[in-house]
Amino acid sequence: MTINLTKYGLTTAVQVDLTKENGQILGRIIGQHRDWYQVITTAGERSAQVTGKLAYEAASPAAFPAVGDWVYLASSADNQAQIEAIEPRQSVLARGAVNHQDGQIIATNINTIFICMSLNADFNVRRLERYLTIAWDSGALPVIVLTKADVSVGVPTITCSAETGQGLDELQPYLTTGQTVAFVGSSGVGKSTLINRLLGQDILATKSIRTDDDKGRHTTTSRQLIPLPTGACVIDTPGMRELQIFMGDLNQTFAEIAALATQCKFNDCTHTSEPGCAVRAAVEAGTVTSERLQSYQKLQREMSYQGLNSRQLEQAKIQRMFGGKQAMKRVKQRYHRD
Repeated sequence: MTINLTKYGLTTAVQVDLTKENGQILGRIIGQHRDWYQVITTAGERSAQVTGKLAYEAASPAAFPAVGDWVYLASSADNQAQIEAIEPRQSVLARGAVNHQDGQIIATNINTIFICMSLNADFNVRRLERYLTIAWDSGALPVIVLTKADVSVGVPTITCSAETGQGLDELQPYLTTGQTVAFVGSSGVGKSTLINRLLGQDILATKSIRTDDDKGRHTTTSRQLIPLPTGACVIDTPGMRELQIFMGDLNQTFAEIAALATQCKFNDCTHTSEPGCAVRAAVEAGTVTSERLQSYQKLQREMSYQGLNSRQLEQAKIQRMFGGKQAMKRVKQRYHRD
């Protein structure tokens, strides 16, 4: 049986050959379990590991394959294969690692990120700001999925219930053929339940939240990519209660503070005690809350690329997303041809 890879997100924008000249076979990472990967190809699902050469040349953990990546496998007759190359990524959703030095990739080549958060006792605006910061930096569009729509300005927000079906129609524009969507959020917010509803069957295991404190219990333990009946693909991710920031876009998440900062007397204003600070003036006037500014400053200190100039920031992002400038140019050439 031949698998149609368009069910797994292959589009003309990706613009890759199904087989390279040296016999390599194209596939997409749909699951990851430590050093083993599940890869879907036209011939079906394969188990694979990276080659020693790819592992040796990897400059950081982010250079290894991740769920959502398009990869090339060495031609093999058995079900076990070797990953020899990774196609340049169109987008990358990453968080900080425990050592605060490396980034941990959550998913790649995604079009939309559904940030799922339930409005119960465990709801946390500061956590939402963290998710938005890494989502805006990923190259994908963030969409907030809540039980009501009054928490964030400038981001599409959908009122949704997997139990009643409320809001499911509003998700459909993001779930068309060729689109890849990542679901992120804390444990117990209903990501797997929502995905099951979109699938039309209970494929993913689910658990309810704890009744004593409204906190979730881990159900999803690994990332996996699943095709939907609509032609889109979804990536389910494990719950992330502690979300470390590796790289992020604070200017999008805190757009009002970024706009005010341009009016400060000093270009390098830290918005703490400098004279002529427009941000502090807004806090004193009550148009920006002190909690919001404190969250902005905390994330700013936390991000690993603090101290880099604008050119270094751009180079760091190009390296993380595409593997270098030449790879980025190839991606741009593909879109230009389309």
